[in-house]
Amino acid sequence: MPTKLAAGMVVLRRHDGAWRCLMLRAYRNWDFPKGEVEPGESPLAAARREVQEETSLTAPSMPWGDDYCETAPYRGKVARYYLAESPAGDVSLPVSSELGRPEHHEFRWVDLEQAKELAPPRLQPILAWAEQRMRGVSARSRGEDR
Repeated sequence: MPTKLAAGMVVLRRHDGAWRCLMLRAYRNWDFPKGEVEPGESPLAAARREVQEETSLTAPSMPWGDDYCETAPYRGKVARYYLAESPAGDVSLPVSSELGRPEHHEFRWVDLEQAKELAPPRLQPILAWAEQRMRGVSARSRGEDR
C-alpha cells in the first residue's frame, strides 16, 4: 500500500483559441506541478500550494469543480490531480529553499497531444480524465448535451 499522498494540478490556459497544458521537466521526467501533502493540509490546499511554489502562478480557478483523479501507486505514493485554469500570469521556476535550485529544469505550455507524448505512462489516465472533463464543460458551455 502507498504510504504517501501527493497532490497537484493539471493547469490549463487558452492560447490562440486552444487549450494548453502546463508541464514541468525535472531531468528527463515530465509531470504537472505536484508535491506531498503536508500533515494537517488538505490535498486541494497542497495542490494549490505546489502550483505556486513550483511555477509562481497564484490562485488558479477551478471551473471544472474540485473533482480529482489519482494515479496508480508508484514509488510508495499516489498522486492526486485536480483540473485548474490559469488564464494569466507568467510562469517562473523559483529556487527551492530545500534544494538551493529550482525543482524543475524547464516548463512548457503544450497542447493535449504533446502532453500525451511527454507524459509518462502513469500520467496517461490523468490526461484522459482531464480531456474528458474539459470536453464536458465545453459542451455544456455551448448548450450541448454529451
